[in-house]
Amino acid sequence: MNKLSRSQFWQVSIMLFGLFFGAGNLIFPPLLGNQAGNQTLLALLAFSVTAVVFPVVGAIVVGKTDGLTNLANRVGPLFSLVFTTAIYLSIGPGLGIPRAGSVPFEMAIAPYLGQQVNVSLARFLYTLVFFGVALWICLKPNELVRRVGKYLTPTLLGLIFLMFIKIVFLPSQVSTPVGDYADNAVIKGFLSGYDTMDAVAALNFGFVVALVIQRFGIKDKKEVTRYTVKAGLLAGAVLFAVYACLSYIGALSSARIPGAENGAVVLTDSIRLALGNFGVVLLAMIFTLACLTTCVGLITSGGEYFYKLFNEKLSYKTWVYIWTLFSFLIANFGLNKLLAFSVPVLTVIYPVALVLIVMGISHDRLNYSKLTYQVAAFISVVLPFIDMLYHTFNLRLPLLTQLGASMPLSNKGLSWLVPTLLAVVLVTLVQKLLVVFNRVPAVEEL
Repeated sequence: MNKLSRSQFWQVSIMLFGLFFGAGNLIFPPLLGNQAGNQTLLALLAFSVTAVVFPVVGAIVVGKTDGLTNLANRVGPLFSLVFTTAIYLSIGPGLGIPRAGSVPFEMAIAPYLGQQVNVSLARFLYTLVFFGVALWICLKPNELVRRVGKYLTPTLLGLIFLMFIKIVFLPSQVSTPVGDYADNAVIKGFLSGYDTMDAVAALNFGFVVALVIQRFGIKDKKEVTRYTVKAGLLAGAVLFAVYACLSYIGALSSARIPGAENGAVVLTDSIRLALGNFGVVLLAMIFTLACLTTCVGLITSGGEYFYKLFNEKLSYKTWVYIWTLFSFLIANFGLNKLLAFSVPVLTVIYPVALVLIVMGISHDRLNYSKLTYQVAAFISVVLPFIDMLYHTFNLRLPLLTQLGASMPLSNKGLSWLVPTLLAVVLVTLVQKLLVVFNRVPAVEEL
């Protein structure tokens, strides 16, 4: 088979959207609209750079390089092992999967339980069913695209569209921007896109999409890459459309719901005005489906990675059982403690993930050397690590903490950005000049 049918292509694309779209993606855009007010469109466009463009490009790059391991190998084998494992563990059972199981309960169900209800027992039962369904879907990866792309995600999109249609006809009460959006809506929107963590998740999901395409019988690498690119672009377009709807909901209610703590409050108050108590049930269904599709993608990609990492000594299904059981236990008994460890790890690996995505997508044109990858990775890991030690553990390193704080944009948490960019440009230029003047042999292709 050399081509995907139109139905198969749409299922793959919508599946990728579903893998990306979790609880964070549901609550961040309404909060953006609520706080940005009449500057929502500008903030949304900036938000989409880090919440849509980077994730889509990341999925394409990983699909193109046949997995995150191969992309990270451009830095070196040891880096690839440590970085890839850290990505899968932190965004998987270390944070993403347990949070996916507990967030919909905490956001959309727990607030409406009566005082006589045991919240811990209710959470246990909810997550038991949630992870049971996720396990059922993940145990048959060949059925992933059908179950997620054909059924779960289209249902999720239909419910979101229904919610939007009902809320959009409420009286419009748009305010002026508040907080950081009042100071600079573009920068705040850009940085808010980081919160979705989709650029990191994309490094997991890109490989899942490539495997799904191959399971449809597409074996030619160029065709797999081509379909991955097209599926990524379509998934990104749907993602942006949903973000636009959700942020518009937030903007419409920005004057009516001032100072909302999070996007869940905005959605809950808005849907309750539009649909009453049924709206609360609808929102709970949306949260559950959004988190379930993301959870399935994280378990599937993690199971595939560790199955191959340990030379297939444990089966894929065994790894799925391990990840699901561990995540279920953490979601009920240790999520807060795990967050204290996982979030700092993510703040360190997120910048280098973005760097690898940008270098990966531009590699064919600029042909970066291994040294360029190594220098870029070193800077984009070390500076965030120094920053994390200071802001999370109040640990100052002699000279290094001050050096990091002196970098441009350090007050925005982007101390790594300018130095990494300059290093990539300088190392690339110097190496190409040395080749021109015959001082070193041509750069070995990666």
